Amino acid sequence: MPALLARLDARDRALFTRWTLAMREVPARGRLRWWRFITQIGGTPVSIASAAVPLALSAPGTLARTAAAQAAMSLALSHAVIQLVKRTVGRPRPSQRTGCTTLVAEPECFSFPSGHATAAMAVAFAYAMAVPSLAVWSLPVAATVGFSRVRLGVHYPGDVLAGQVIAIVTAIAVRAAW
Repeated sequence: MPALLARLDARDRALFTRWTLAMREVPARGRLRWWRFITQIGGTPVSIASAAVPLALSAPGTLARTAAAQAAMSLALSHAVIQLVKRTVGRPRPSQRTGCTTLVAEPECFSFPSGHATAAMAVAFAYAMAVPSLAVWSLPVAATVGFSRVRLGVHYPGDVLAGQVIAIVTAIAVRAAW
């Protein structure tokens, strides 16, 4: 098993090196601003607001209220799971292992799994299950948030994928228990 994990880690680092902007010269200001904007969609304020605002503004018993409540629950539960996994695994950030410079403020906590990718996907997937027509834009936006974390040098691709899987499983479990 340790040999398998070492191979997965090596492939994850190789993908990171190919995909990240942080390993190359700093991109044009407009591109960098774009990736920073996208990455913030998975941040705490936007993720919480994406669930809390519709929850507060929708009438009880409506599809909007149910969808927002499921999104909020998925966000909360997936956050609890990733915090447990982060502290258990303790994977260092890419800057600590590859020497890359990050292009956004680097979170203090560990790298695996990505909290931004998890948050964005938890909310997006919960809404997509409740209102399938929302999947057309919400899931690509959530996937792009995850990709932005790699592009900006703060996560490996595997961190993002693991976070998104946790988010999807959590959203499915919340919906099933509803």
